[in-house]
Amino acid sequence: MVGALTLAGGHLITFRPSSDPSGTRPRAPPSEMTPAGMGLRVTMLCLLAWLGLAAGDRVYIHPFRLLSYNESSCEQLEKPGAELPGAPTFAPAPIQAKTGPVNEEALWEQLVLAAQKLEDEDRLRAATVGMLVNFMGFHMYKTLSETWSSAEGVVISPVALFGSMASFYLGASDPTASRLQALLGVPGEDRSCRSRLDGHKVLSALQTIQALLVSPGGARDQPRLLLSTVVGLFTAPGLRLKQPFVQGLAPFAPITIPRSLDLSADPALAAEKISRFMQAVTGWKMNGPLTAFSPDSTLLFNAYVHFQGQMKGFSLLPGLREFWVDNATSVFVPMLSSTNTFPHWSSPQHNLSVTAVALSDNVWLLLIQPHSTLDLREVEALTFQHKLLTKKLSPRAIRLTLPQLVLRSSYDMQDLLTQAKLNALLDAEANLDKISDTSVSVGQVLNSILFELKADGGQQPTESAQQLAGPEALEVTLNSPFLFAVYEQNSTTLHFLGRVANPLSGVGPGHHG
Repeated sequence: MVGALTLAGGHLITFRPSSDPSGTRPRAPPSEMTPAGMGLRVTMLCLLAWLGLAAGDRVYIHPFRLLSYNESSCEQLEKPGAELPGAPTFAPAPIQAKTGPVNEEALWEQLVLAAQKLEDEDRLRAATVGMLVNFMGFHMYKTLSETWSSAEGVVISPVALFGSMASFYLGASDPTASRLQALLGVPGEDRSCRSRLDGHKVLSALQTIQALLVSPGGARDQPRLLLSTVVGLFTAPGLRLKQPFVQGLAPFAPITIPRSLDLSADPALAAEKISRFMQAVTGWKMNGPLTAFSPDSTLLFNAYVHFQGQMKGFSLLPGLREFWVDNATSVFVPMLSSTNTFPHWSSPQHNLSVTAVALSDNVWLLLIQPHSTLDLREVEALTFQHKLLTKKLSPRAIRLTLPQLVLRSSYDMQDLLTQAKLNALLDAEANLDKISDTSVSVGQVLNSILFELKADGGQQPTESAQQLAGPEALEVTLNSPFLFAVYEQNSTTLHFLGRVANPLSGVGPGHHG
């Protein structure tokens, strides 16, 4: 049996019968386990560095031409006296104004319909943006994880991170636009129109990437993947937003809700009002609000993402099972299990194993498990010098057990930009004249994630799966901190990256929630 999983840059992970009958070393008993998270962050960076570096092998001669302004658009923009008339503006309704609840079923149907209408150029554009998303996601994951201890969880959405920055690019003019374009991974070769990204094309490509994640394709019986993205634009009273900017966000965030409220008198109270408003609109229980924005802020950009995956062939085990947070602490959590053939790879040399679980025909959940104690900082330094993962996973009969996951995370892109020494990118001097006619002072650029993995309804294992459960089936039990990634192979995009340190505590350092 030979199969293949296509990763970034067109590389294949091939699944071949393993010559090693065991494929992995047995896990140490709880008493020998390491402190929570030791080596976990590094292990994920190994995986992501490999995925991101592979993207650099693309064969496009001009990989970003599909995302730039075309010749006719440039001719229009460069005509003498071709200045556009003033864009219509509007004042956002106060936050007390009623709005209908988010219809996630309608959002799913909208993305599925978009996937059905895709043309070859749309797919090429999505693959190009997918590469850029991966690079930003890898860099920001590293930045974010360094701010949290190894005993804390991390989950990010590279697509939401990239989409947030692309949204500001849509609203920016030079010099801010050029700086944002460089952050997105496409430094302009010169100041010419043809070297500039077309923000609308970039956001349209993000819609394609989202659509490819949830599209059922030709398989009728596969569990449905749910992905919903909502953006809240919260403004100080008196700030008018330009309609073309807000409307232009629709491909990335089909529901964009502008609202105004007093941000200056009591930022903590304003953050609490925003949190209650968004929970009422979405129905999603997110982490509590971040409050570290300046009272001088006039615009907060908050992106909310909900992902729900159902794992085909997995069933919820009866009762609660033990999960070791560290070598002395355990918690009891719901766990899922399946006995089947899974692509698997194990490296005693690098002290990790990878198991791939198909969430659909084109979407994979990659589970990365450390074997034993690693020095986090030393291995982290090693990671950036070596490509540590093989391109081959072997199909193995595996009895796979992992926690049912409900993870919540909130983080402020402004903090990440500051840590990356890019804090001036969206400061008070930023030129965001396509967002509003008046000066805009950006406060938070919040990303909030609700990530769920569940069984697909508790179907009992098939007879063939039960036959796999003999002595030859490899036991893979994720009952201590591990890492994961959700990867969509048609757009070569990493949608989620995370570290699970304690399934009961969600993720993040409480991030003010």
